[in-house]
Amino acid sequence: MRHIRIKTFDNQQSPHGSNFGNQMIGRLLIKWLCLTGAVLFAAYVIDGIYVKDFFSAFFAAAVLGILNMSFRPLLLIMTLPINIMSLGLFTFIINAFMLKMASELISGFTVTGFWTAIFGSLLISLANWMLTALIQEHRMYEHTPSRPQDPQQPPGPDDDTIDLNQKGDDKWE
Repeated sequence: MRHIRIKTFDNQQSPHGSNFGNQMIGRLLIKWLCLTGAVLFAAYVIDGIYVKDFFSAFFAAAVLGILNMSFRPLLLIMTLPINIMSLGLFTFIINAFMLKMASELISGFTVTGFWTAIFGSLLISLANWMLTALIQEHRMYEHTPSRPQDPQQPPGPDDDTIDLNQKGDDKWE
């Protein structure tokens, strides 16, 4: 039997005592810095990717984040047939296109050539994934494989959880 415990909290306080909005902004800033580090790493490793200084990489990471958030989903939907036929490999071309677009928008960030953009986007994606994986994110839900110890005990004043138990295939209680 599956059991999911959803922790709830009000808009003012997170389960860890800090302001939830500030916590999300802090996590966004850390991810932005991870992407900045990935851009700097790609510029160090790959000839053809040039970064003038830290702030150019910082702004390039911001532009990459905005482009990936706004244009990438649209491009993935528009190129879905060719992406399916290429078994997903066309996604690398979309990522390279996003990297080239960012290099055109930021003056201190340059990507020269198509293959440089392909390898740069692959390296930036891998480095960003590894750096982001090191960051522990606080989830709003947790999955526990078994029932809690005492389901008959009434919730205490500090117990802000909703317990859901799966009864059958599609029924939750």
